[in-house]
Amino acid sequence: MLKYPVILVEDDQSVMVTSPDFPELTTYGMDREEAIARAVDALEEALASRIHDGRDVPLPSQGRDAAVLPTLTAVKVMLYRGMREQGIGKAELARRLGWHLPQVDRVLDVQHNSRMDQMDAAMGAIGRHLYVRDSVR
Repeated sequence: MLKYPVILVEDDQSVMVTSPDFPELTTYGMDREEAIARAVDALEEALASRIHDGRDVPLPSQGRDAAVLPTLTAVKVMLYRGMREQGIGKAELARRLGWHLPQVDRVLDVQHNSRMDQMDAAMGAIGRHLYVRDSVR
């Protein structure tokens, strides 16, 4: 799970959301709950833009309020970060997986509903593994 901090600024009619990790992120909601829900959507858009442009995606910093990424989006971010850390481009990932380049583009597209087996294979191709853990106690 990836939780990126958000800053909520309330006024009489709405709640503005910004993010210290993504200066380009700004959105609003009528209340805190709606603002955080919209922050998740805005965060996914910021991530999609950064991945598309080949820019850095930071690890989450600390904060009181946070936007929690959906699991699939978090895995895509971890794949992208792992590829960048190791200097692995899309073409090399495609070669390692025996995939065509459009398939690699889809596993990195946060708007595409990739299958978890594809994500697991892509993570394995860069030497990383997915583990699921029940954190409810």
